[in-house]
Amino acid sequence: MPPHHVPLDFVFRSRAKEEKAPAAKASVTNSNETRDPQAPKGRPTPKRSEAQTQRRSVANTKLTRKEAAKRQRDERRAQMERQRQALASGDERYLPVRDKGPVRRFARDFVDSRFSIAEFFLPLAVIILVLSMVRVPAIQNAALLLWLFVIVLIVVDSIGLAIRLKKQLNTRFADQPKRGAVAYALMRTLQMRRLRLPKPQVKRGERP
Repeated sequence: MPPHHVPLDFVFRSRAKEEKAPAAKASVTNSNETRDPQAPKGRPTPKRSEAQTQRRSVANTKLTRKEAAKRQRDERRAQMERQRQALASGDERYLPVRDKGPVRRFARDFVDSRFSIAEFFLPLAVIILVLSMVRVPAIQNAALLLWLFVIVLIVVDSIGLAIRLKKQLNTRFADQPKRGAVAYALMRTLQMRRLRLPKPQVKRGERP
């Protein structure tokens, strides 16, 4: 019985087709996938937030310790300058925390719109101190009596101011926190008008 011969071209053709098929299939699959033209080959485009984070981290790493300290000093100096201008103009945006808010502003205006004996405390104290140093018993006794008289007047005037201010605050700002506002106003009365910070925004006799 004659041997059955397999055609050589069938063997080589089938093997070549089997090797080319995956390559062709892969090329078709890759050609159908969309890719960002600006992205690197084989790497997806980073999100905007990730890119911004990377740029920010790179920018931060470029600053040396000396440059970072200088930037902090400049920012602190600029903030202090804004606060200084705000204390002079009454700008609420840049005032210190203890001076912010409508309650504290009303307390300042309430004090600045009237005379108070406490604002003359420092000059009176200097005068009494000078009189007490004079080696004349009568003058020293008068200085002591004057000192007691001034203290009593300041206490009485401060109590009256605190009662009136508290009443006004309860009427105008019933739903707002008012803690510390009266003490804040009394401390302001101890300063001379021209030395008060923030600067007075109302005239004497002008009701807030």
